[in-house]
Amino acid sequence: MRALAVIGAGYGDEGKGAATDRLAATLGPRALVVRHNGGAQAGHTVIAPDGRRHVFGHIGSGSFAGVPSYLSEYFVASPILCLRELRALAVLGVQPKLHVDAGCAVTTPYDMLLNQAVEAARGAGRHGSCGVGFGETIERHGHAGFALTVADLRKPVRLRERLEAIRRDWLPARAAALGLDRLPAVAYDEALLARFVDDCARFLAAVEVCDAGVLRGRPLIFEGAQGLGLDMDRGAFPHVTRSHTGIRNAVTLTRTAGLDALQVQYATRAYATRHGAGPLAHELPAAPAAAVRDATNRPNDWQGRLRFGWLDLDRLATDIRTDLADAGALAVTAELIVTCFDQMDEVIPHVADGGLMQVPRERCLGWYAQRLGLKAGYGAYGPGRDAVREWARAA
Repeated sequence: MRALAVIGAGYGDEGKGAATDRLAATLGPRALVVRHNGGAQAGHTVIAPDGRRHVFGHIGSGSFAGVPSYLSEYFVASPILCLRELRALAVLGVQPKLHVDAGCAVTTPYDMLLNQAVEAARGAGRHGSCGVGFGETIERHGHAGFALTVADLRKPVRLRERLEAIRRDWLPARAAALGLDRLPAVAYDEALLARFVDDCARFLAAVEVCDAGVLRGRPLIFEGAQGLGLDMDRGAFPHVTRSHTGIRNAVTLTRTAGLDALQVQYATRAYATRHGAGPLAHELPAAPAAAVRDATNRPNDWQGRLRFGWLDLDRLATDIRTDLADAGALAVTAELIVTCFDQMDEVIPHVADGGLMQVPRERCLGWYAQRLGLKAGYGAYGPGRDAVREWARAA
């Protein structure tokens, strides 16, 4: 048995879904895709060999390859968005097996309403939220009287009592703390609460509630969400996510599984992106090449348009080195995945030693890996798993 992790080296949108899909297809259905941070705000695009396309937000990106998913205790579960995603996958003929840890925090519609209201009120000072209630869930979960876990969903009386307390006491207090004058009237509607209780029942019927014992005796693929630049402790506050986006949780779960080594694949595009507010070094006024296309990260009310910049190898080296320090005594090997090579011109600019350099595309993967102190792993020259090439073939 072995454990592998796919970690975004930037601000998200690096191609982690495609990398996870490739690993899942290689390891087969005995493997398990583990979501070890974040929640339903992920947007991991996978295109199956037969052309089916899905943006995975809640469920592991190994689903097209028939690999089940496990939402670990570090994941925030959203019954509303999970059910929506399961319906979308069913249309594509996919019925993923989903294991959910009983200790997962649960997002309620109240968290979503608070999140959307405060982000809208920030105007030009937005933090870059996706509006799905992830951060508000983490905030509420830190208050014992209002915490809600997947285990609680199995107790209908407790569930309703907790939701009523959240609506009655937490909702107005939190709104006041955020400086919100009012929330939409639907927030206090009894029909909203009743509908969410029904959603929770349907969510439980669609998943298998378990504990971390499900990790043992099988290959593990840790699918990271967001990227190192958004880590709650290491990103540029307040433009961060409230989770550890690197290997920290994956290291803990690897040990829980009884394994003593972790292979990490750090993913980045051949250029830098950021979807949402916050700093982006070497930002460009437009895409770095005429062939750049992104059907997933469309302009939206919460994050605006996708932003672009030159890839900064100096920053990546620092962020990756800092992240690898979280391995502790666990044996960790690390390699590099670079995606979107097919979108770039024959010579690709990037930043190294504080200045702009240009390297021929066929040499970039090896050059980047050398600069970052990693093994040159894979380059992606298209959106599907068949377009991912090992360094030996890419060179």
